[in-house]
Order: sequence, then C-alpha cells, then structure tokens
Amino acid sequence: MSPSGRPGSARAAVCNDRSMRWKSGGPVTSLIARIEDELKAAMRERDAERRDALRLILSSLRSAEKELQRALNDQEELQVLQRERKRRAEAEEAFRAGGRDAQAEAEAYELEVLAEFMPEPLSEDELEEIIDDAIAENGATSLRDLGRVMADVMPQVAGRADGSAVSQLVREKLA
Repeated sequence: MSPSGRPGSARAAVCNDRSMRWKSGGPVTSLIARIEDELKAAMRERDAERRDALRLILSSLRSAEKELQRALNDQEELQVLQRERKRRAEAEEAFRAGGRDAQAEAEAYELEVLAEFMPEPLSEDELEEIIDDAIAENGATSLRDLGRVMADVMPQVAGRADGSAVSQLVREKLA
C-alpha cells in the first residue's frame, strides 16, 4: 500500500512483488530476482551452459523457500549458495579423481557462475585481522578457547571465508 493507504500505487506494486525488498533509499532486487534476470539473458543469448547453471542455483534457492514456507532472507540465501558451492567443489574433485574431465569442467563452470552471486571473499590479511581481534577480545590463550574465538569470528566472515580455513588459522594462532 502507499503511504496514504491506497492500494494500486506504484510503491505498493513494488512492495507486493516478492522479488523486491525495501531498503533505505528504495527497492533492492533480491538474489532470486537477479538470478532470474541473468537466466533470461542467458536464454536470449542461447548460452546453454550458463542457463543450466543458473537454473540449478535458482532451483536450490526455491527449494529452500518451499522447505521454510516463506521467502528467504539474505543470510539464508547466502547459506544456500555456500551449500551449493561446497557441493559443486566436491563433485568437481570427485569427477577429476574418477578421470571424468568433461563432468569436472561442467562443475567448475557452475562454480564460476555461482561465484558471481557470492560476496567478495576476504583477503588473508583481513581474515587474520578479524581473528586477532577476536582472540584479543576473548582473552584467548590456548586451544581450549577455540570455541569462543570461532563463535566470535564466524558471524563476521560468513560467506566470505571457508570455515575450515578459518578454523585452521585460529588453531595456528592459539597453538
């Protein structure tokens, strides 16, 4: 509805559309809407590989929405993308180990497409700075404090760094 409460205004149409969310400054397109737009562009360009990769990503996001029976928030969308990234990386590795290079290349391409929608990864220096701050903040001195440090670090690096790499770095600093 519009600020005056009348349905049918332009803002009401935008707000009622699931693919748009209001942020300060105006509407922001959701991840699903962005992927749908990319899918349409890939279909127009007759790029079958990209189209198929986008459909897989979109399918996993919609599946998660159905499972939760509501629209996904940004954090949940990121979790779905991370899960898909991990699946693609493991599949690529398995195909390469099995000597199936064509399928491995397809998985690698899907990973590239998926990376377009992921947040920018943290550099090694940024990650170390976050970990050092968390260690100082928690007063951590030994590996027994690993859980507290990880609980502090992981929300800050969500989607931008691999959890096992973060854990390894924290272990090295606490050892």
